[in-house]
Amino acid sequence: MKNIIESKELRNREFVFADRLDAGRQLGSLVTKEAGDTGLLLAIPSGGVPVAAAMLPFLQWPLDLLLVRKVQIPWNTEAGFGAINLDGDRLFNQRLLDALQLTDEEVESQVRKAFASIEKRNELFQEGRPFPDIADKNVIIVDDGLASGYTMLAAVKYARRRKPASLTIAVPTGLQKTVKNLAAHADRLYCLNIRDTSSFAVASAYRNWFDETDEGISKLLKRLRLP
Repeated sequence: MKNIIESKELRNREFVFADRLDAGRQLGSLVTKEAGDTGLLLAIPSGGVPVAAAMLPFLQWPLDLLLVRKVQIPWNTEAGFGAINLDGDRLFNQRLLDALQLTDEEVESQVRKAFASIEKRNELFQEGRPFPDIADKNVIIVDDGLASGYTMLAAVKYARRRKPASLTIAVPTGLQKTVKNLAAHADRLYCLNIRDTSSFAVASAYRNWFDETDEGISKLLKRLRLP
């Protein structure tokens, strides 16, 4: 698709970024070539925040958060069968959900847990600040990678409802089929490291991978002095 921008040199390679900050710097260098002078970066916590922070010296745009959450599989909190945003939009991987054979009550329980987590993070990270007015503005939604893509899709749906002038997705790494699916929902999609391998993990693009903590993200946001 014509609206996908990648690095051909990084195609199908693993461990191409030292960490999220390194990935953000490389992504910022690419995005700034076409981004324009004004806009807003929207980072998806947790992993998208350090990536977006490292992009700031290149774009010098304001940074804010777009809160969405994976709906976790009950017995495997590292995996999810969909995602939810602050508007309550539920986006499910129906094929996976059918295979899991969860009851309606189990699905609802996981959805409630995910939404409660979003509300808790909203209080922790935003400290009462409302979501910014993005109507008629250029926005770039940033995360640390695209695997299934449901979290990003939930973020895009939340942003689109608020009528931005343009919506761009920017991630360091992504699964090829997911990148193509998401590109259909964006004006432009940047993904440095696209992989079409049968076995894909966002973590395998990073030499130093670790789970960002809420405490660490809070400290980073305070250093950035978000408005």
